[in-house]
Amino acid sequence: MKHLGVLAHSTGGAALCFLDFCEEGFRRTGRNEHPDVTLDNIAFGYSMPAWDTGDHATIRGTLATSAQRLARAGADFFVCPDNTAHLALEAPGPDLPLPGLHIAEVVADQAAAEGRTRVGVLGTRYTMDGPLYPRALAARGIAAELPDAGDRDLVNEVIFKELVNGVISDASRQEYLRVIERLADRGCDAVALVCTEIPLLITPEVSPLPTLDSTRLLARAAYDVAVGERAMPGWRGGPR
Repeated sequence: MKHLGVLAHSTGGAALCFLDFCEEGFRRTGRNEHPDVTLDNIAFGYSMPAWDTGDHATIRGTLATSAQRLARAGADFFVCPDNTAHLALEAPGPDLPLPGLHIAEVVADQAAAEGRTRVGVLGTRYTMDGPLYPRALAARGIAAELPDAGDRDLVNEVIFKELVNGVISDASRQEYLRVIERLADRGCDAVALVCTEIPLLITPEVSPLPTLDSTRLLARAAYDVAVGERAMPGWRGGPR
């Protein structure tokens, strides 16, 4: 079995991914066993000034430090349960010391496997305005649909003022459900929850559309790699 390194950026999504990876062992084996896993986290707040100025190179350097520590801990590969962080991981630079799964590719693979044709995308403003999901989905013949500008602002505000701080509000849940309903009205047949904290707020049971939970999909893809049911990734950061 392979040793997983969880390269954390935002805390709630990283914790959920770590937990789901470990629980996947019980789901599959009926025992409280799972492949080795190590989590490393440099608080994302230190990177916020760079996010605000679009300085992806600086953020990549911080993430690379975590990757180096995971490699020293014995990890064979990494996942980063933070969609926005992949914008920085894709920035040009030296190869990371570990290969990693790309979260957008994992989500897009699942969308294709389910036969989705138009997927709504909910995440931070950096992710919603960025190329990750339009590119990954389009490569599989799937259209990406974004909320309108006002709804994008709302989704982003809830993430940074509430979800990353562990605040789960029913009022915000209702607003997110309204946004998802609008995406359904525009022809979406699924919604991708591509801030890894959003699944803490929106569950499949309440969502008006089928959900693509980037956090849990990444955890389960990582488990597949760790137990040899999925090929070791070859990506070490840098442009896709």
